[in-house]
Parts: sequence; structure tokens; C-alpha cells
Amino acid sequence: MQFDFRALAQHHRRQTKHLFDVVMMDPPWKLSSSDPTRGVTIAYQTMTDAQISSMDIGCLQEHGYLFIWTINSKFTDSFRLMKGWGYEYCDEICWIKESLKGKLVKGNGFYLQHAKESCLIGKKGSPKFNLKNQLLEDCIFSKRRGQSQKPDEIYDMIETMIPDGYYLEIFGRRNNLRNGWITIGNEL
Repeated sequence: MQFDFRALAQHHRRQTKHLFDVVMMDPPWKLSSSDPTRGVTIAYQTMTDAQISSMDIGCLQEHGYLFIWTINSKFTDSFRLMKGWGYEYCDEICWIKESLKGKLVKGNGFYLQHAKESCLIGKKGSPKFNLKNQLLEDCIFSKRRGQSQKPDEIYDMIETMIPDGYYLEIFGRRNNLRNGWITIGNEL
């Protein structure tokens, strides 16, 4: 994804006098070769860790929170990305995936079959909203829908934690569009 994040940050600051309070992203991790021997073939354009790391995400916030979706095999990379962009890890939200019948939806993992995805939370600077004052649960139990489609509950949770904020979603898709959020992605 080629995008001028610095220009977006400057434009947003001119329009609102602020940078973003929240940045949420679901990086299109490159998980395997184009001909995987296990798992599923991914039906969207992926990026290498180096390509994701080179994105100028840090310029979008001086004080705020980064929510980054990750899978078990990318935990270390996600922490490295956060640190490189100027964030400190502060918490995690776990999405337990359910089928339409309410059973766990198990996906491919290396050692275990995973029925969850994690959304790591990073903090930058001194955000005006202190998540320590929140009493929200750290798990979302929600039906799995389309490939890479995240639960609507994550938006409700973020908007409760950081009310009336400036919200940005990176790598969004049509099924992620939400009022009050700026969404960018190559599949819009």
C-alpha cells in the first residue's frame, strides 16, 4: 500500500486542529509463499513485514492509541512495529470467533488450532483518554463473517473507550466502513 500518511496527518490537523486519537489497522501480513503447503490461500494483496514497517504510521499521532490486529505467528512482529512507530504496548483485546451456531470457529495455527484473533493496543504520548479508567472486558465473542472481516463490536468498544475521538482505520474494506471513522485501504 503506497500512501502518504504525513499528508493525511497534515490535512487532518488543518481541518480539525488535531491528529488522530485512534488508529486501527489489520495489516495484510504475508504469511506464506504463493503456493502454501498448509493453511488457506489468502484472497487479497499482502505486504511483507518490511513493507508494513516502512509505513509512516507514527506521524498520525502525537498522543493516542494504536489498535493492531495480529495472529499468533505475528505477535513479535506486531510488538516490533509498535515500538518502531513510537508506541508502548498497554493491553490486548481478544476476539473469540463463533460460528452461526455459536460454536468455536477454529482456524489454522502452527501448533494449535486457533479460535481467536488478538488486537494489541499501543499507547503513544499522553492521550487525553485514559484507558485505565475503563471497566470494559477484554474479550469479544462474535460471529466470524467474511475473510478478514473484524467484528463490529471492536468499533463500539473503541468508541466507548475513546468517546468523540478522531478515528482512522488503515487497510479497511467496504464491509468495515463506519460513520465517524476515516477509512483507507486499497479495497474500498
